[in-house]
Amino acid sequence: MDDVSHKRADLESCPPESDDRDVVLFNLAVALRNRFKEGKKFGDLEEAITLFRDVLQLRPSGHHDRSSSLCELARCLSNRYDTKGAAILIMLYLYDLACDLRKRFQKHARMDDLKEAIELHCAALDLRLSGHPDRSSSLHELALSFSNRYDSQRAVADLEQAVILGRAAVELRLPGHPYRAASLCNLACDLRKRFQKHVRMYGLKEAIELHRAALELRPPGHPQRSLSLHGLARCLSDKYDSQWLVADLEEAITLGRAALELRLPGHPHRAVSLYNLASDLWGRFQRYARVCDLEEAIELHRAALELRLPGHHDRPVSLHELACCLSARYDSQGTVADLEEAVTIERAALEFYPPSHRKRASSLHDLARCLAKRFRRQPIAADLDEAIALEQGALQLLTPGDPSYDISRSCLMIYFQMKIDPEVASTFPRASDVRHSEDTQVVRGFVSEALKTMPTRLLHTYTGVLCNKDAQISHFMSSQQCSQLLSSWRGCPPDRRTKLIHTTISGYFKFVMFSHRWGESETLLRDIEGRSIYDMPSKDGLGKLQAF
Repeated sequence: MDDVSHKRADLESCPPESDDRDVVLFNLAVALRNRFKEGKKFGDLEEAITLFRDVLQLRPSGHHDRSSSLCELARCLSNRYDTKGAAILIMLYLYDLACDLRKRFQKHARMDDLKEAIELHCAALDLRLSGHPDRSSSLHELALSFSNRYDSQRAVADLEQAVILGRAAVELRLPGHPYRAASLCNLACDLRKRFQKHVRMYGLKEAIELHRAALELRPPGHPQRSLSLHGLARCLSDKYDSQWLVADLEEAITLGRAALELRLPGHPHRAVSLYNLASDLWGRFQRYARVCDLEEAIELHRAALELRLPGHHDRPVSLHELACCLSARYDSQGTVADLEEAVTIERAALEFYPPSHRKRASSLHDLARCLAKRFRRQPIAADLDEAIALEQGALQLLTPGDPSYDISRSCLMIYFQMKIDPEVASTFPRASDVRHSEDTQVVRGFVSEALKTMPTRLLHTYTGVLCNKDAQISHFMSSQQCSQLLSSWRGCPPDRRTKLIHTTISGYFKFVMFSHRWGESETLLRDIEGRSIYDMPSKDGLGKLQAF
């Protein structure tokens, strides 16, 4: 008995009112279509088409398996009409329906719509084989659908699939293709997402190149120019966060301004541009302490907040960033109104983060710091008690080893000291000094952990001196790279600080181990310990070390 006979027997034993009848019908239809592919008997194909239509009657719109039934019916109809006009209409139907479902997902965020859109786009792509003039459109839309699903569910496999499909679309949309810029831009956006997930600099650099290429295809007056300006600005800002090249930050600010100028009041993405430009100006303030940057950042954050009304998903992050800027202006100018507003705004932001939210710990910590500042200005016990309670709450949500954990623990110890000895508050150092001390302590801890997996001694190629662990830590802590790390630390989002530290440390402590044939009079450890190899005679293995 072949597979069709088995499936037909299953159908005969399945009553019409059974809840599983759609599955039994579907399995028989698939078996018939498979037999048609082997024997080319059109009777099998016609029966499969009829059964798939019966299945669709049992799987109305909204059913989780409706899209797979539509795809199978489309494949059967394509087999029936081969490459004639009807097959083309089937492909267009599948493609258009998938596009409409993705649009509906963007509006209502129903995952079933996106799942069905992906299945239908896959079916359309199967019918648009290599060489088909519309294959690039299916690749492009399918990449967008996978990217959307990654944004919602964070499954890395979806992002990787989006990148693969995006590359394939770009390869088909050669220079001169009317939609090449769109594919360049979307691939760049997915590569940036992958960078944010894995911190792969080569992916970010490629994203920057793609955004530049797309921008060239979108000259002034192009309706999508602001999108390319904004995308390129975000990539350069990410690159600055990782490598601290001022030129990247300056270009990000210039591009961000240009994008904002094109996104006039009423533009759907104006709030995003306001917020991101404010963030880059805040980053420049962190580096140079120019008050004009801070003042503009505050104005832009206020404008973004006005567009992100209660209920907007990005309102809490706008509240938090505005509070940080106001707190920094209080540190700089001592205006009490700024501190009072920062406390009020931090409280409002905290309400958006329930106990399970990944940003709640950071929000608790920031509100605690604002209250501690207010206590130092005017010792009201309630402020300090609340600051202690909030910091304790933050610590319960963090894990040892997280940079934020060490910072919260340090702050909590200081708050307890202030409670025991009120004089500590009056002699307490400036907030900027406290932050620098805390950050230095955290970075030093990470360096110590990283060096546990490295050789116990390394030759410092700049000085020619052999360094033990303590010396290695000392060299790093006094390096330009460490200074840049500490200056960027406060402007970096809490969930990216660990990656920032690891990237800096791994970039600084690059080392190689090499070997050669050991001969007479080779350099020994005791020969170079405590001395610079550059001050010693160049002979035998020592000459090789000096040349290295």
